[in-house]
Amino acid sequence: MADVLDIAALRSFTSIADCGGFHRAAAAIGLSQSAVSQHVRRLEKAVGRPLVERVGRVTRLTAPGEILLAEARKILAAHDEALARLGRGAGGAAGAGTLVVGATEHAADRILPAITGALKEHYPGRGVRFRLDRGTRLSDGVDRGAIDVAVFVGDAGTGTGGSVPAGELPLAWFAAPGWRMPAPGVPVPVVVIDHPCTIRRRALDTLARHGVASAVVVEAAYLAGVMNAIRGGLGVGLLADVGPPPEGLQRCADLPPVPPEPLHLRTRADAPPGLAGATAAAVRDLLAAAV
Repeated sequence: MADVLDIAALRSFTSIADCGGFHRAAAAIGLSQSAVSQHVRRLEKAVGRPLVERVGRVTRLTAPGEILLAEARKILAAHDEALARLGRGAGGAAGAGTLVVGATEHAADRILPAITGALKEHYPGRGVRFRLDRGTRLSDGVDRGAIDVAVFVGDAGTGTGGSVPAGELPLAWFAAPGWRMPAPGVPVPVVVIDHPCTIRRRALDTLARHGVASAVVVEAAYLAGVMNAIRGGLGVGLLADVGPPPEGLQRCADLPPVPPEPLHLRTRADAPPGLAGATAAAVRDLLAAAV
């Protein structure tokens, strides 16, 4: 039988990248940690290469893992939108079922478990599934009915419906332990997500506004790649600052502070009653506790 990239396994794999480890991924998608580990082993058997590695206490993707992550997001998006068009998956014509929550990657390891807990309390018996993507694609998914509710960093974009505020996301500069600022006159090396990205724009604009010369040394398609590059000592990065620092990183106080970034929330036109309020409250409570 030909090797198969199983949908459930791909969801577990992308959750590991989004949440920063097996334990948080399991909590976010409602599976046991052993089930998540088994899914990764199944994918590794299918592709014939290791996808995840442990470096000290840090879980990171291997080079083949980074490649699979990009492909997995495309596969899952196509799969979920096909179900939505058939009246399955994200509520839609099917009524009861799985709630699909869209979000950008920033602070996903904190936000996703908080939203999961709140929605399972408000909608017992309904599953929760996440789709992480760029803001414009999430907004399109809401308009098409493929996503029930989406949380955006910065501008919620244009769509058929308005957005509601969901708090402010704290931001901070992060670097690898032992990283040092370059000598005077040497541009600060910066690691960013590729364009377009609200956090990327805020990072570069802030440095320019304060007269700090900078140079983009790494552009990554996803946040996991940004964190790996920062951990490797290639440069500094502007990241969400919710709770303890990501594993293998520390806050860098040598650069200008950046104000919090507004979060907004949108729901599809026929979303379940109370969905926007329950989701926004979960995000606001999380951010308030993190201050």
